[in-house]
Amino acid sequence: MALARVQEVLRSQPVTRVPRSAPALAGVIHLRGRIVPVVDLRVLLALGAADQASFVVVVRSDDGPVGLLVDQIGDVERETEPSPALPEPPAAELAEAAAPLVSSTIARSDHLLVVLDLDRVLARAFERTSQTFRPSFEDRS
Repeated sequence: MALARVQEVLRSQPVTRVPRSAPALAGVIHLRGRIVPVVDLRVLLALGAADQASFVVVVRSDDGPVGLLVDQIGDVERETEPSPALPEPPAAELAEAAAPLVSSTIARSDHLLVVLDLDRVLARAFERTSQTFRPSFEDRS
């Protein structure tokens, strides 16, 4: 995810659920006079329920700010910093749900960085489900 698109990081916020929304949409938050949708990355990546307090990373999208619900935030790494390990294409072993959303992986001495493609993440998060609500306006007389 590009650091330049990160607007701010918020401690856990109360998120208001939105009925009949896309599964990965955790809900919305009120941020300085704006209603901001919040995407639960754990749901989007099929990782199961969170077991700890979370953060909302507010990112800039073409349609305005979007919050990404994450478990934790580690070090910030700028894309312009020299890296001893070069990005590699996503590993074939990535889960089916995550693979299309990953732009690259970077091996570090003690961990692996998985770099998400923010545009693909947002596109997937707001896909409608096949069970979309369709009100009926038929005459019931």
